[in-house]
Amino acid sequence: MAQRVITAVNITRTALIYSHADERSKLLLDLATNEGIQVYPREITDFTEALPDDDYWQRVAQHIRTRFGPDTQIAWSVNQVPGFWVSFRIDQDLYWLVFEREQIGLTDGIEWLGWGATALLLSLVGAAVSVGFVNRPLSRLARAAQVLSRGETPAPLPEQGPLEIRDLNASFNRMAKDLRQAEADRELMLAGISHDLRTPLARMRLEIEMSGVSEDARQAIDEDLGQIDHSIGQLMEYARPAGTLPQLATDISSVLSELYERERSHTGSLGGELEASIEPGLRARITALDLKRIVGNLIENARRYSRSTDGLAHLVMTVQSKGNTLTIEVSDRGPGIAAEEVERLLRPFSRGEAARTGVSGAGLGLAIVERLLKHVGGSLRMLPRQGGGLTARIELPKAKLRNYQLDTPNQ
Repeated sequence: MAQRVITAVNITRTALIYSHADERSKLLLDLATNEGIQVYPREITDFTEALPDDDYWQRVAQHIRTRFGPDTQIAWSVNQVPGFWVSFRIDQDLYWLVFEREQIGLTDGIEWLGWGATALLLSLVGAAVSVGFVNRPLSRLARAAQVLSRGETPAPLPEQGPLEIRDLNASFNRMAKDLRQAEADRELMLAGISHDLRTPLARMRLEIEMSGVSEDARQAIDEDLGQIDHSIGQLMEYARPAGTLPQLATDISSVLSELYERERSHTGSLGGELEASIEPGLRARITALDLKRIVGNLIENARRYSRSTDGLAHLVMTVQSKGNTLTIEVSDRGPGIAAEEVERLLRPFSRGEAARTGVSGAGLGLAIVERLLKHVGGSLRMLPRQGGGLTARIELPKAKLRNYQLDTPNQ
């Protein structure tokens, strides 16, 4: 019988310690209604009645005090309310746990079974409360981390609860704030770089045009300045953050059709050709700007580094749906890339052997594509093209629901 009381006190005490303040009253009501166990604050003015001079009850009290200490108060009634009263402490606060005497008295096997079921129920309630008390803040933290990983700003986490949770949430909030500040500083730095570096380049071009140098020298200097300007552009593009994921899907077919018209004209002006096959009505969760940055970089890479034997770029863009995946391919008839070179070329400032001389750029095009695709759960593969050349294949998760809002023109 004493072990019953000890178990009930331990479970009740643990449940009260780890239960949320809003759920504590509900827990106490459940214990009182279903288990006949009630908890009251213990006051100095409480009037207590000692246990009867009975060998059984004295042995029960002795076992309880052996477990909880000699200061544990055990009473037959408190303030003239009958029951089996046992005191316990939570920090500096004192409480009474009250049992119905029939529960503690001598019982048969059926009652033992009932008490075992009660103890199991209390254990489950205490465990559920404890797990919920720990899991709720961890779930909030996990959701906030997911928001942060998408490049978005999560709401500050509440800095309350157990010390460990408070410290963890406070550290996460500081980290998120520092990242926001770093992002703002980077945006400011990019604007400064664009102005401070490109303005002198434009002035140098003007001075070269007005100088008396030979045409060959002027053309060589102009090409060097163009290469510097392109490298600056790639550096800024790589440093620019990805856009926030849209809540609704983007019509990538329309976006890429618009991009194709622009890139086809530009490729044609350079003597090359760009063809396209775009399946209509395809949608994915990616911003139109990021999609243009990704595919535009692949087309630019193919134009620069993958010319055919005639010295011109012959490119094909294909956009189609395959199951739950959208594939975007940019293919060329250039020299291609060795399989062992692909991983290296996806790293920043890397270029293929054939592209290291005579072509401008900082080697950031594929690195930009790889970083933007990771942000939206996409992937990039570099595959040999049948008949010669290279195919850069993008795979994006397909959006199942149509975004009607994006079909509506802005008012």
